[in-house]
Amino acid sequence: MRIKQFAEKFSVTTDTIRYYEKEGLLYPAKQNNGYRVFNASCEHTMKLIIVLRQLGFTLQEIKQLLTLGQKPISAACNKETMLLFSTKIAYIEQQLHFYQHALQSLQLTQTYIADGQYAENQEKIAGLIEDMYQNLQKGRD
Repeated sequence: MRIKQFAEKFSVTTDTIRYYEKEGLLYPAKQNNGYRVFNASCEHTMKLIIVLRQLGFTLQEIKQLLTLGQKPISAACNKETMLLFSTKIAYIEQQLHFYQHALQSLQLTQTYIADGQYAENQEKIAGLIEDMYQNLQKGRD
C-alpha cells in the first residue's frame, strides 16, 4: 500500500510516516517511480511503534529495540534489551501507582460531591492533590 493509505490505516499523518522512515524505523520498498510501498513487515513495525510509544518508549529507544531485534541473539544483545526493559518497567510501575492513587482520589471526591459533603472535605481533597503532586515530583527525580 502507498503512504497515504498506510498513514490513514494507522491514523497518523504522512509526515509522521516520512519522519519514521527518515529516522530508520520504517523501511518501505521504493518503486522505480519513487513511490513507497508499505508491506506486511512495515505494518507489523508500525503496530510495534504505536504500542511502544503508548508505553512511554522514545523513538530512540524504539529504534534501539528494532536494531537489537535484527541482530542474532547473544548475551550482549539480551543484556542491552533487559536494561532497556527494566528501565521502562520501573517507569510504568511508577505511572501505575500514580494512576491508581489518582483514581481512588477522584472516586472519593465524586462520593463527597454525590453525598453533598464536598464543602466539608475540601481540605482532604487538597491533601490528595498535594500527595499526587509530590508523587509526580518523585518520579521526575
